[in-house]
Amino acid sequence: MPGLEYLVLISSLAVSLAVIVPLSGVLVRFRANYTPRGLALDNEGSAVPHTGPVVSSYLQMFKRVCKLEGISGLYKGLMPTFLATLTVSVLILTFMDPSSHRHGAYRAPVAGVLGTLVYSVGMMMLSLPSAIITWSITTPLRLPYFKPIKSLRVLLTPTEMLRPWILYMTPGLLLAECLHVAYVTLILGPLHRLLVPMKPDNPTVAYPEISPVKLSIYFLVVLVSTAILTPLEVIATRLAIQRNHASAEYNSVTQEVDGEAEDVGEFAGAEEDVIGLRNESEPYLGLVDCAKTIINEEGFRALYRAWWITLLGGLVSALA
Repeated sequence: MPGLEYLVLISSLAVSLAVIVPLSGVLVRFRANYTPRGLALDNEGSAVPHTGPVVSSYLQMFKRVCKLEGISGLYKGLMPTFLATLTVSVLILTFMDPSSHRHGAYRAPVAGVLGTLVYSVGMMMLSLPSAIITWSITTPLRLPYFKPIKSLRVLLTPTEMLRPWILYMTPGLLLAECLHVAYVTLILGPLHRLLVPMKPDNPTVAYPEISPVKLSIYFLVVLVSTAILTPLEVIATRLAIQRNHASAEYNSVTQEVDGEAEDVGEFAGAEEDVIGLRNESEPYLGLVDCAKTIINEEGFRALYRAWWITLLGGLVSALA
């Protein structure tokens, strides 16, 4: 019954997003928060201390969002996340072979490593614009849930609204996402299948015996992967919140709120922004430049913010 499947899909999405959106929103803010170690220079060349929020943990950021923006701040980004997830899920449910899913659990088609890589890159390309919009929840403005055009005009620049394909040209972002997908697909995935037995499709077949040695080796692989993937995720977050402009003076990537924000209110009682952002006139110019700049200005540890979330995701996938 296709209609029932779509109804179950929408219901399950609503329940899962009610939990995921607040947690992922706090994660984006925590990783995007700019906290330089040294002194900055004002227009006259005098040293001035950094005045932005200094948040050292995910839990502190969660409390800060609740304090300054409340529940509605936690669910900022709900609609773009819901629409993007619903669109991808409906496409999978509609066009994928029924044998590729069971009991409502959908997965990439079994087509070898290269086939899975192509599929994963394609899905990433499809969802990248919506991810950029979702990552823009770092704005201090209150975005209306049911006025998507108005919200888009706040989140996107006029250049991005007129030429949405320019989102794919955000310096370094597509490379960071492709490297992440390639590592998971070409390295972590095959090692997972080699070291951890997969659950059989046939429920009558017994689950394969798990080797403690192989499982321990895979946990070590997950630890190493966390050290590789977490910086890519932090860098992708920083690059995604940068804006694309046609004006050369902004170097094509700055964070700017245009005039469309004038009739969009801020959160009541929010006398300060939840996070600090880097100077608009000095954007990251690419993946390598972003990594070097973060290390030079904020320290190596900034690349590993909320590393335990990446680790937890790897461990959950190992036990799934």
